[in-house]
Amino acid sequence: MRQPLVFMGGTFDPIHNGHLRTALELKQWLGVDQVCLIPSGAPVHRDEPGCTPDERLEMVRLAVQDEPALSVDAREIESDTPSYSLLTLQALRRERGPECPIIMTMGMDAYQALPSWYRWQSLLDYAHILVLARPGYDGREAGAELQAFTRQHQAAAIDELLTTAAGKVYIQELTPLGISATQIRHQITQGLSPRYLLPEPVWHYIQQHKLYAHN
Repeated sequence: MRQPLVFMGGTFDPIHNGHLRTALELKQWLGVDQVCLIPSGAPVHRDEPGCTPDERLEMVRLAVQDEPALSVDAREIESDTPSYSLLTLQALRRERGPECPIIMTMGMDAYQALPSWYRWQSLLDYAHILVLARPGYDGREAGAELQAFTRQHQAAAIDELLTTAAGKVYIQELTPLGISATQIRHQITQGLSPRYLLPEPVWHYIQQHKLYAHN
């Protein structure tokens, strides 16, 4: 069995220490060599980000440049097609072969919106889904369709994701750092400093390029 591919997608607008700490904890908890960050290109399910795709990609690269446990994959930003997760998973599966475990991680908010995603029930044909839930989540917030999907595919143990190629859902409670990209953008817009909420090279890049209406 090949080393599992574990990745986190997102707009990373901007990437911050909450994203990075979560990725590092995932790497350690799962016992994998790396966790990959895949910034989305043109998001299909949310508003256009505040920065260009290339700017968001560069901030992610700056954020992980000194951390060998984390890597960045630019495929969605470099692609001419919309950032549908299914297309990304199909490409990763072609590259990794039929037996490599592929684990797509997402937050509970994203998971609850899954039925609005393009061909969402086909995602498990190519990967597992690891959902990061805040402590105390009981599943009742999800709609009936997603609840049935979760029951049908839910893994009893995380080892099922690490030893099979695809097809399982696993929900893991995780206490995230209380940092949000929305909070950071608001602080910058208000002329406040977001220092220590995001990596120093990322903050320098935002200042240098006057992102998020930085003056």
